[in-house]
Amino acid sequence: MAHITKATSVKDWFDQRFAITKLWNVLAAHYWVPKNINFLWAMGVTLTVLFTILFVTGLMLVMYYKPDANLAFDSVNYTIMQEVEYGWLWRHLHAVAASVIFLILYIHAFVGIYFASYKKGREIIWISGMLLFLIFSAEAFSGYMLPWGQMSYWAAQVITQLFGGIPFIGDALVEWIRGDYAVSDPTLNRFFMLHVCLLPIVIISIIALHFYALRVPHVNNLEGEEIDFELESEKYLNGQTKESKVIPFWPAFLSKDFMYVAFFMIFFIWLVCFNFDFAMDPINFDPADSSKTPLHIYPEWYFLWQYEILRGFFFDVGPIKAADIGLAAFGFAGISLMLMPLYDRSDVVAPAHKRPAFFVWFWLLIIDMIVLTIWGKLPPTGVNAYIGFVASIIYLALLLVVLPMITIAERRRNK
Repeated sequence: MAHITKATSVKDWFDQRFAITKLWNVLAAHYWVPKNINFLWAMGVTLTVLFTILFVTGLMLVMYYKPDANLAFDSVNYTIMQEVEYGWLWRHLHAVAASVIFLILYIHAFVGIYFASYKKGREIIWISGMLLFLIFSAEAFSGYMLPWGQMSYWAAQVITQLFGGIPFIGDALVEWIRGDYAVSDPTLNRFFMLHVCLLPIVIISIIALHFYALRVPHVNNLEGEEIDFELESEKYLNGQTKESKVIPFWPAFLSKDFMYVAFFMIFFIWLVCFNFDFAMDPINFDPADSSKTPLHIYPEWYFLWQYEILRGFFFDVGPIKAADIGLAAFGFAGISLMLMPLYDRSDVVAPAHKRPAFFVWFWLLIIDMIVLTIWGKLPPTGVNAYIGFVASIIYLALLLVVLPMITIAERRRNK
């Protein structure tokens, strides 16, 4: 009894100074989530789990990694993989999580597009989420360099050289990013600092902003229904749980999330233990060699669609020679989905299956991005160059021309 009293007094002591109970109510117990949602709304928690895995395994790996051009390759492929006990497991966890997190990011983003979760006060949620995608992309690219294999080296050579296309400051910017005239030891040190220090801090900060933004307009739902959260939460608190359209984030919603995460982790561990090689390019098991260019340079799968847009304009298609346009298109592709609230100005907040034209547009976008991803890994020769060019034009047209036309038609129809 004395133990309980003491525990209660300690809890009260902290509660008086940090308002722990009030904070818990705001963040979880009295944060309300619509009932009519499904497993697709568990992607956010899944991403949080994956980022935690990346962070923890990254700390383990950095204990043995050597950010030196002469030592980096051996520190990964021999020290970590062969000499450190369970080092192979930490690396596999890190590599698989780095790939799978982009799969979940894409699902999360396309669910948001399908259900129009970027409208009606949710713009900051969407923009912060897509900003996270961009920073994760930079984090993934900087991490891809660290094993200092052949594909790491040459991918860095190609990507850093892209900045040379910026007018006036391009050449100086490339030299500054690399820390040298070519990709070398200073480049590796710069990207190591970005990967383990600067970018994780930025990611954690934007995650905090993203979660905070979710607390204001609340999450969307399967029908795009406008819910009076204050009224519905009062029903729930008054015992009318069946009549209420909302449930508390904790324990009702988050307990379901934990179940979905558990199922996901079965799939994830299966990949780590039996199919980890999908996340590792075979060419990258050869040490970096500046005198031996790979026959075909390409990034990881989650960048291939953007890479193909770049190549679609970089290579000659009939009379067209448009390297500068390719750089502009590549830059636009990186931020293109972030601008969804600008393309879609319709007042209709409803899932795509309730917007026939938008539904067709959505699946055309998915198919086009799949085509860009597949062709992004193929050599840009012959008919491949034409297909890449056409798919790139279609992507730009879908976002910049077709979607605005669809939303203009919807606005006129609803007047």
